[in-house]
Amino acid sequence: MRRFSDLLALIGLLLASPCLYASVFYVTVAGLGGEPDYEQRFAATANDLDRVFRSSTGDHVYTLTGKEATRALLTDVLGTVAREAKPEDEFILTLIGHGSFDGQDYKFNLFGPDISAAELASLCDRIAAKRQLIVNTTSASGGSVIALERPGRGVIAATKAGTEKNATVFARYWAEALQDPTTDLDKSESISAMEALKYADRKTASFYETQKRLATEHAVFEDAGRGEPVKPGARQGGEGALLANITIVRLGASQAAMKDPAKQGLLAKKEELQQRIDGLKYQKAAMEPRDYKKQLTDALLQLATVQEELEK
Repeated sequence: MRRFSDLLALIGLLLASPCLYASVFYVTVAGLGGEPDYEQRFAATANDLDRVFRSSTGDHVYTLTGKEATRALLTDVLGTVAREAKPEDEFILTLIGHGSFDGQDYKFNLFGPDISAAELASLCDRIAAKRQLIVNTTSASGGSVIALERPGRGVIAATKAGTEKNATVFARYWAEALQDPTTDLDKSESISAMEALKYADRKTASFYETQKRLATEHAVFEDAGRGEPVKPGARQGGEGALLANITIVRLGASQAAMKDPAKQGLLAKKEELQQRIDGLKYQKAAMEPRDYKKQLTDALLQLATVQEELEK
């Protein structure tokens, strides 16, 4: 079991972010549907995400749907990202569709040969971006978490285990979360992975309650490299720190600033300060109260100054 002090060091490493403009590489794949209804649903969700990602950053957005969603093309796209992404960049992979789990191995269903979680992990390991997020919205996706997780990579799964094999609705609400301004709970003009997860998880639970159906999917995540998936909102052992600090999309003035070269540095500084503040919340229990208060106050004052500059 990793010691608490080691976990604090890990949190510090994950939250470290230089004040440079970092690119975000988005790869979205809508896999094999098996029947027209699923094919259309999966492709529509992937296209929604494609539009959202392009409006947020406008660059490095790759989306595979229909017969383009093959193992060969996915491998090529991830290879392109591996060649182009730098350590300071971020990488977000979203899987939509059906998955299978045989008790040992998870596979993402594609046109032609499927791809396993272990193979996906190997491809993603070649990408230099130190902060990565894999959002697996498929059936049986819980069976992929252990193979995909590693320090510096957050993994979200629509199901808590590989045994939850029914088609999921999580993907629909994940895409909705990234388009709904109310997802931005901390009013930072950006939506983090944790904020989107909480929104999608809440909406998924409400769907089953409204339909008076037994829930067949329960989302989990892992982002501390511990191999122990937990429910949304968990903070034990450092869980949740990375997801809270990965920005998936930006909104309003924050989105405009990211596209303005003159303000990119300020926005990067703002996000670094927000990450520092969130990190302090996770470390509060292990800090001296006076030290915690001083660091938090300093960060908040700096954040106010940067925000004022952004609004000029």
